[in-house]
Amino acid sequence: MVIDLKRCVGCYGCQTSCKAEHGTPPGVLFARVLKRELGTFPNTRMVFLPVLCSHCDDAPCVDVCPTGASHYREAGIVDIDKDTCVGCRACMQACPYAARYYNDEQRGYYGGQGLTPYEEARYAEQNCDVVMKCNFCIDRVNEGLEPACVVNCAARARTFGDLEDPTSVVSRLIRQRGGQQLQPEAGTNPSVYYLPPE
Repeated sequence: MVIDLKRCVGCYGCQTSCKAEHGTPPGVLFARVLKRELGTFPNTRMVFLPVLCSHCDDAPCVDVCPTGASHYREAGIVDIDKDTCVGCRACMQACPYAARYYNDEQRGYYGGQGLTPYEEARYAEQNCDVVMKCNFCIDRVNEGLEPACVVNCAARARTFGDLEDPTSVVSRLIRQRGGQQLQPEAGTNPSVYYLPPE
């Protein structure tokens, strides 16, 4: 995935569409937007940094998982088998991007009022006491669709494709605009690249 920081306007469309797609509980954001102010007064500007699981080529979360629940899927997607996960959270400690969440209980958005019908339907797909994370909407991708965050990006700041194909749009964008990975010093070789805001 390539995210163009020049185009991102911080609308949170990626964040809300991801929550709707996966039906995640309160506090769980597979895609989230961080805001930073750059410069000094009066010459300041707001920069938005959308973050998600980086689907690393050398993922430390996969290396430390004692049960193999964290694993590589086709096309380098890092996923979690919720039926194999024992909730030890070693992968959460190993992830340099803080992209994993522990689902310890089914809780709704309206506190003591119980779950809404939507929450009951969506939470039935999730196990408790397991770790959760972005999986690049693998079910959508397998159907020939793009991830929900890409489709619902109003500014068209996200592009999804095959990094291994030098003729793909994502590969060309990285070459032309100088795409960079977050925390390259971690040595994980993330599959999410950011195009500079200028």
